[in-house]
Amino acid sequence: MAATELFHGSDIEVIAKKYNMDAQSILPYASNVNPLGMSPMAKQALLDNIEAISSYPERDYATLREHLSNYTKASPDNMILGSGTSDLIRLAFEILKPKHTLIVGPTYGEYARTAALSGSQVSTFMLHDLDDFEMDVDIFLRKLNDSIDLLILCNPNNPTSTLLSRGQLEAILNACKSHNIFVMVDEAYIEFVKDTDLVSAIPLTKKYDNLITLRSVSKFFSAPGIRFAYAITSNSDFIEATDNSKTPWNVNTFACIAGVMFEDEKFINLTKSLMQTERNLIYSAMSSRKTIKVFKPEANFMLIKLLKENLTASDVFEYCIRKGFMIRDCTDYEGIGSKYVRFCFLKPEQNDMMVNTILEIV
Repeated sequence: MAATELFHGSDIEVIAKKYNMDAQSILPYASNVNPLGMSPMAKQALLDNIEAISSYPERDYATLREHLSNYTKASPDNMILGSGTSDLIRLAFEILKPKHTLIVGPTYGEYARTAALSGSQVSTFMLHDLDDFEMDVDIFLRKLNDSIDLLILCNPNNPTSTLLSRGQLEAILNACKSHNIFVMVDEAYIEFVKDTDLVSAIPLTKKYDNLITLRSVSKFFSAPGIRFAYAITSNSDFIEATDNSKTPWNVNTFACIAGVMFEDEKFINLTKSLMQTERNLIYSAMSSRKTIKVFKPEANFMLIKLLKENLTASDVFEYCIRKGFMIRDCTDYEGIGSKYVRFCFLKPEQNDMMVNTILEIV
């Protein structure tokens, strides 16, 4: 495989065709999706309501908003619903029209791509492995100025799996408020964090009207195919603008039916327990290896740096895929280079095999 050929975590079919493998035999360590699959409550609701495909969803999505309100403790009136996070990011750029966007990286490439497509100038505040990809907030705050219109944070961040505390977020939001900067916090992985309620930015939306918090069901609820995400903000002008701009019925009927997933406490608690256990075990198992640098994970995935001089992320990807493990070669993340790979946590027996396979080559 050419070193420049890279794959997204969802490219299982592409990978299977390239390597002449059965797609079902490949373990998806690049997708960052909950290994427990869909919430049983949501699955049963979908099976029981398959005929709903012949009906339009509720125009105001009142039932889905109620499920979300119970889950997030946010007001239904402060919610914006969308067909996936990418849809909400695009909508935000369409409404805010930022001339200058600041992104904290290395991070998810869709932010910069959407910003560029919207005509926004993009700047990046790059985190570094010498600091374990942790942000020095004091240094960051000195980089903020009145020329910036929009700041984008992924928390916990992809691919570093690092996390900003709520206190750090508040310091950033206060500084951004003084510079009239709107802040978008993408919490695609926040529910995997040990103490989600203590670090999520959602409660801060009540205090800061320059904040929008994004959530998705793709990762934690293992439902990327439903294409549903939501945003929470107290900015009434932004909410009104989205109401006037978004496509009618932009959330499908099945996403509404599956909204019971937010009330599936057994599934939620089981996922959190599994991720906490596997995160600790895998971090401990790999931290003692001197030929890699392991970054302490806060989400459901971990980033490692390869320290062997002649070993690249492409080499490790190639070795793992031929064993049936699809990990993420992070070379295409801006500012990260060719020495980093990322993998998520699946079920215990699968993780044991994956860790042993990576340790064979690193």
